Amino acid sequence: MPVPPIVPALALTAAFLGAAATIFIRQGLRGSDAYTGFWVNVVVGAVAAWIAVAVTGGPGPVTRKALAFFVLAGLVGTVAGRLLRFIAIERVGASVAAAIVNLNPLLATLFAIALLGERVTLPIVTGTIVITVGTVLLSMSGQHVGFHPRLLVYPLMSATCFGLVSVLRKIGLGGAGPIIGMALNVTTAAVAFAAFMLASGKHGALICRRRPLAYFVAAGLMENVAVFLNLVALGMGTVSVVTPLYGSSPIFVLLLSFFFLRGIERLTGRIVAGTLLIVLGIYLLTALSAR
Repeated sequence: MPVPPIVPALALTAAFLGAAATIFIRQGLRGSDAYTGFWVNVVVGAVAAWIAVAVTGGPGPVTRKALAFFVLAGLVGTVAGRLLRFIAIERVGASVAAAIVNLNPLLATLFAIALLGERVTLPIVTGTIVITVGTVLLSMSGQHVGFHPRLLVYPLMSATCFGLVSVLRKIGLGGAGPIIGMALNVTTAAVAFAAFMLASGKHGALICRRRPLAYFVAAGLMENVAVFLNLVALGMGTVSVVTPLYGSSPIFVLLLSFFFLRGIERLTGRIVAGTLLIVLGIYLLTALSAR
């Protein structure tokens, strides 16, 4: 069955909006910090998700098991994953962080093999090798753009959280719809993070004003629209078409960085080559494995 032409357009639009969100986050971090940026991001996400729940006719049935897994997904993927992503953008830059965080489909596949019993295929092995080479190139670029290779632990940990949360959400979707699942996910993150910051006495991180607030709100809106468009594309098309196109987001980050982050970040040949190899590896891992 042929894929409707709108599907690639939706996936690429989602990839572009996700990249634009990364650029806005980087700009917002010039006048604020990762914790404040993350807080604004999850609040915007929670508001958008519950509006989507209301517009689509309510939450629908939710089993206890689904509730538990989506709450866990909120803690692992949204609190840990997104917060580490913000820290990664702050420490190693938008381009490198976007490329490394994009490893999450690989890690999701590895978790699915380990936890759900999915099988290892040649495309998975090939994609893993290509991704590894790309990651090595990015780690070697650190000394040329001003960060220590050990700081790559932040985007790698973020990618690990996002990879694990894919498995948790897959299990949760057996007892709840995707929209209410997303709402539960991000709301858990907002409540948990606010409680932690208040308990630790870091009230200031929950306040953001002026230009950074505008950047973070724009990033939150774009990121959530990107997730929504990706879900729509997956509903109309196949994983083998949508996932590689959505995974091209780091390429858009490279292009947008060249125009909007010139005075902040420096792009090198290794960063470009490493990013392209990781995107190619994700294509091998997802598109070819689904055939």
